[in-house]
Parts: sequence; structure tokens; C-alpha cells
Amino acid sequence: MTIERRLARSGFTLTRDYPVAVDRIWTAFAQEDQKLQWFGGGAAIEPREWSFDFRVGGRDVAEGKFHRGPVTRYVATYTDIVEPVRIVTTYDMWIDGIHMSTSVASFEFEPIAGGTRFTHVEHGVFFDQFWADGPNRETGSRGLLDTLGAYLARTG
Repeated sequence: MTIERRLARSGFTLTRDYPVAVDRIWTAFAQEDQKLQWFGGGAAIEPREWSFDFRVGGRDVAEGKFHRGPVTRYVATYTDIVEPVRIVTTYDMWIDGIHMSTSVASFEFEPIAGGTRFTHVEHGVFFDQFWADGPNRETGSRGLLDTLGAYLARTG
């Protein structure tokens, strides 16, 4: 089978207002035990590998198998961290061992009346058979922000 070699680019911006202080949401990103609770995949995925190194130049890895589905692998490098203002990463995704995309993502934390405005901006390049996957990435990111919101509501 011949794979058509092509690239597609996709970008999106997601903004959420969370009713918690900036320090609280920052900690949900910066402390491994907290990030694992909302970013770790939940009941839909069987965890396989996890590593967390929250510092400029540090790497995070999250790999798991969806029940009756593919193995996904996320490998991110922190390129900029300004506490508690912003986090910037570059990250790669694989599906069943096939490199599907490379992205740059920024996360901004802004104090507002009653909480924090969180802004996630992402630009991705999708490879070959995954060229049309950009909208799915945005949907997945929306789901993560929902999970983060539920985690913050549970833990205050």
C-alpha cells in the first residue's frame, strides 16, 4: 500500500473562564500528581507510559491504549514557562506508532474578576494519512479543558 505524502495545517484558539485563582489552575499544570488526574486519559484509556518534567527543556510523555482502539503517544517539550503567566510547548503525536502531527501550543493564565481566563492557542502540522485530523485535535483539546474544569470544580 502506497501512502500519499501530504501535509495539512490547522490552528485554533480556545478560551475558558474558570472560577478559581490563577495559582490554582497553574498548579493543575505544574504539579505532576494534579496534572495526571485531569490529563491522564481517564476511564477511556489504559495508561502505558507517563513521564513529567515541568521545566524549560523538560519533556512530558503520555501513552495509552483506548479500549478497543489505537495506542496514542504524546511527547511534549516545554519551550517557555513564565510562572504563573504562560506555558509554551512543542509536541508530537503518534497513533499506533505512526507519527501523525507536530504542534506548537501556548497556554496563558490571566486573572479576571471571579477567577482565571485560560487561553489555549495551537498550530499543528498533520502528516500523510492524518492530514484531515485538525478538527479532531480541536475537539480533543476542548474535551481536555472540560476535564480540567471538572477537576478544578472537584478540588477547588
